[in-house]
Amino acid sequence: MRTEHDTLGSKEVPGDALYGIHTQRALENFGVSGRRVRLDLIRAVTLVKKACALTHKELGALPDGVADALVAACDEVLAGRHDEAFVTDALQGGAGTSTNMNVNEVLANLALLRLGGAPGDYARVSPLDHVNRGQSTNDVYPSALRIAAIFRVRALADELARLQEDRKSTRLNSSHT
Repeated sequence: MRTEHDTLGSKEVPGDALYGIHTQRALENFGVSGRRVRLDLIRAVTLVKKACALTHKELGALPDGVADALVAACDEVLAGRHDEAFVTDALQGGAGTSTNMNVNEVLANLALLRLGGAPGDYARVSPLDHVNRGQSTNDVYPSALRIAAIFRVRALADELARLQEDRKSTRLNSSHT
Protein backbone atom coordinates (compact mmCIF):
# COMPACT_ATOMS: atom_id res chain seq x y z
CA MET A 1 0.00 0.00 0.00
CA ARG A 2 1.02 3.61 -0.49
CA THR A 3 -0.42 6.68 1.20
CA GLU A 4 -1.58 9.54 -1.01
CA HIS A 5 -2.83 12.95 0.09
CA ASP A 6 -5.39 15.41 -1.24
CA THR A 7 -7.42 18.31 0.13
CA LEU A 8 -9.66 15.88 2.04
CA GLY A 9 -6.77 14.15 3.79
CA SER A 10 -4.80 10.94 3.36
CA LYS A 11 -5.85 7.57 2.02
CA GLU A 12 -4.25 4.21 1.39
CA VAL A 13 -4.05 3.15 -2.28
CA PRO A 14 -2.85 -0.28 -3.43
CA GLY A 15 0.91 0.01 -4.01
CA ASP A 16 0.79 -1.45 -7.50
CA ALA A 17 -2.25 0.56 -8.64
CA LEU A 18 -1.80 3.00 -11.50
CA TYR A 19 -4.71 5.03 -10.17
CA GLY A 20 -4.53 7.29 -7.13
CA ILE A 21 -6.44 8.80 -4.23
CA HIS A 22 -9.28 10.37 -6.22
CA THR A 23 -10.04 7.05 -7.91
CA GLN A 24 -9.78 5.25 -4.55
CA ARG A 25 -12.36 7.65 -3.13
CA ALA A 26 -14.60 7.05 -6.16
CA LEU A 27 -14.36 3.29 -5.64
CA GLU A 28 -15.48 3.73 -2.04
CA ASN A 29 -18.24 6.26 -2.74
CA PHE A 30 -19.69 5.32 -6.14
CA GLY A 31 -19.81 1.52 -6.35
CA VAL A 32 -23.34 1.60 -7.74
CA SER A 33 -23.61 -0.75 -10.71
CA GLY A 34 -20.61 -3.04 -10.37
CA ARG A 35 -19.79 -2.30 -14.03
CA ARG A 36 -16.76 -0.31 -15.08
CA VAL A 37 -16.86 2.63 -17.47
CA ARG A 38 -16.64 1.42 -21.07
CA LEU A 39 -13.12 1.38 -22.45
CA ASP A 40 -14.31 3.30 -25.54
CA LEU A 41 -14.97 6.24 -23.25
CA ILE A 42 -11.63 5.79 -21.46
CA ARG A 43 -9.83 5.86 -24.81
CA ALA A 44 -11.80 8.94 -25.88
CA VAL A 45 -10.87 10.78 -22.66
CA THR A 46 -7.27 9.70 -23.28
CA LEU A 47 -7.38 11.17 -26.80
CA VAL A 48 -8.47 14.50 -25.31
CA LYS A 49 -5.63 14.30 -22.77
CA LYS A 50 -3.12 13.50 -25.54
CA ALA A 51 -4.28 16.47 -27.61
CA CYS A 52 -3.90 18.72 -24.57
CA ALA A 53 -0.42 17.39 -23.76
CA LEU A 54 0.68 17.96 -27.36
CA THR A 55 -0.73 21.49 -27.28
CA HIS A 56 0.96 22.26 -23.95
CA LYS A 57 4.22 20.90 -25.37
CA GLU A 58 3.94 23.17 -28.40
CA LEU A 59 3.21 26.15 -26.13
CA GLY A 60 6.02 25.29 -23.72
CA ALA A 61 3.47 25.08 -20.91
CA LEU A 62 4.74 21.79 -19.42
CA PRO A 63 8.17 21.07 -17.91
CA ASP A 64 10.82 19.43 -20.09
CA GLY A 65 10.10 15.78 -20.68
CA VAL A 66 6.71 15.78 -18.95
CA ALA A 67 4.71 16.38 -22.15
CA ASP A 68 6.59 13.61 -23.98
CA ALA A 69 6.08 11.22 -21.05
CA LEU A 70 2.36 12.05 -20.99
CA VAL A 71 1.99 11.52 -24.74
CA ALA A 72 3.77 8.15 -24.41
CA ALA A 73 1.47 7.24 -21.50
CA CYS A 74 -1.55 8.14 -23.63
CA ASP A 75 -0.25 5.93 -26.43
CA GLU A 76 0.10 3.01 -24.00
CA VAL A 77 -3.49 3.45 -22.81
CA LEU A 78 -4.78 3.84 -26.37
CA ALA A 79 -3.02 0.56 -27.24
CA GLY A 80 -4.99 -1.16 -24.46
CA ARG A 81 -1.97 -1.92 -22.29
CA HIS A 82 -3.48 -0.77 -18.99
CA ASP A 83 -7.21 -1.48 -19.24
CA GLU A 84 -7.25 -2.96 -15.71
CA ALA A 85 -6.30 0.45 -14.25
CA PHE A 86 -9.64 2.01 -15.21
CA VAL A 87 -11.89 0.98 -12.39
CA THR A 88 -14.51 3.68 -11.89
CA ASP A 89 -18.13 2.60 -11.85
CA ALA A 90 -20.24 3.31 -14.94
CA LEU A 91 -22.82 4.99 -12.70
CA GLN A 92 -21.26 7.72 -10.60
CA GLY A 93 -21.96 11.10 -9.13
CA GLY A 94 -20.17 14.20 -10.33
CA ALA A 95 -20.88 14.25 -14.08
CA GLY A 96 -17.75 12.32 -15.03
CA THR A 97 -15.29 13.74 -12.52
CA SER A 98 -14.35 10.28 -11.19
CA THR A 99 -13.65 8.95 -14.68
CA ASN A 100 -11.68 12.06 -15.64
CA MET A 101 -9.59 11.76 -12.47
CA ASN A 102 -9.06 8.01 -12.99
CA VAL A 103 -7.60 8.78 -16.42
CA ASN A 104 -5.56 11.72 -15.06
CA GLU A 105 -4.06 9.58 -12.30
CA VAL A 106 -3.24 6.62 -14.54
CA LEU A 107 -1.58 8.88 -17.11
CA ALA A 108 0.38 10.75 -14.41
CA ASN A 109 1.60 7.50 -12.85
CA LEU A 110 2.57 6.00 -16.22
CA ALA A 111 4.47 9.20 -17.03
CA LEU A 112 6.16 9.06 -13.62
CA LEU A 113 7.27 5.47 -14.22
CA ARG A 114 8.59 6.47 -17.65
CA LEU A 115 10.58 9.30 -16.02
CA GLY A 116 12.04 6.98 -13.37
CA GLY A 117 9.65 7.99 -10.59
CA ALA A 118 7.18 6.03 -8.50
CA PRO A 119 3.37 6.04 -8.64
CA GLY A 120 1.90 8.61 -6.30
CA ASP A 121 4.99 10.88 -6.35
CA TYR A 122 3.09 13.73 -8.00
CA ALA A 123 5.67 16.49 -7.48
CA ARG A 124 7.11 15.83 -10.96
CA VAL A 125 3.92 14.83 -12.82
CA SER A 126 0.63 15.77 -11.20
CA PRO A 127 -2.76 14.42 -12.29
CA LEU A 128 -4.22 17.91 -11.80
CA ASP A 129 -1.40 20.35 -12.54
CA HIS A 130 0.04 18.52 -15.55
CA VAL A 131 -2.37 15.95 -17.02
CA ASN A 132 -5.50 18.05 -16.44
CA ARG A 133 -3.77 21.41 -17.08
CA GLY A 134 -6.13 23.98 -18.58
CA GLN A 135 -9.03 21.53 -18.64
CA SER A 136 -12.32 21.04 -16.87
CA THR A 137 -14.29 17.84 -16.56
CA ASN A 138 -17.20 19.92 -17.90
CA ASP A 139 -15.29 20.24 -21.18
CA VAL A 140 -13.34 16.98 -21.30
CA TYR A 141 -16.23 14.64 -20.55
CA PRO A 142 -18.76 15.90 -23.15
CA SER A 143 -16.01 16.00 -25.78
CA ALA A 144 -14.98 12.45 -24.90
CA LEU A 145 -18.59 11.24 -24.95
CA ARG A 146 -18.93 12.55 -28.50
CA ILE A 147 -15.67 10.88 -29.57
CA ALA A 148 -16.73 7.59 -27.94
CA ALA A 149 -20.09 7.80 -29.71
CA ILE A 150 -18.29 8.24 -33.03
CA PHE A 151 -16.18 5.14 -32.27
CA ARG A 152 -19.33 3.12 -31.55
CA VAL A 153 -21.24 4.43 -34.61
CA ARG A 154 -18.30 3.61 -36.87
CA ALA A 155 -18.15 0.09 -35.44
CA LEU A 156 -21.89 -0.27 -36.03
CA ALA A 157 -21.56 1.00 -39.62
CA ASP A 158 -18.73 -1.48 -40.28
CA GLU A 159 -20.79 -4.35 -38.88
CA LEU A 160 -23.84 -3.35 -40.94
CA ALA A 161 -21.69 -3.22 -44.08
CA ARG A 162 -20.35 -6.70 -43.27
CA LEU A 163 -23.88 -8.01 -42.81
CA GLN A 164 -24.93 -6.52 -46.16
CA GLU A 165 -22.00 -8.20 -47.88
CA ASP A 166 -22.84 -11.52 -46.19
CA ARG A 167 -26.43 -11.19 -47.32
CA LYS A 168 -25.38 -10.41 -50.92
CA SER A 169 -23.03 -13.36 -50.90
CA THR A 170 -25.75 -15.67 -49.56
CA ARG A 171 -28.21 -14.54 -52.25
CA LEU A 172 -25.64 -15.00 -55.02
CA ASN A 173 -24.70 -18.46 -53.78
CA SER A 174 -28.33 -19.57 -53.46
CA SER A 175 -29.20 -18.34 -56.99
CA HIS A 176 -26.46 -20.58 -58.46
CA THR A 177 -27.82 -23.75 -56.93
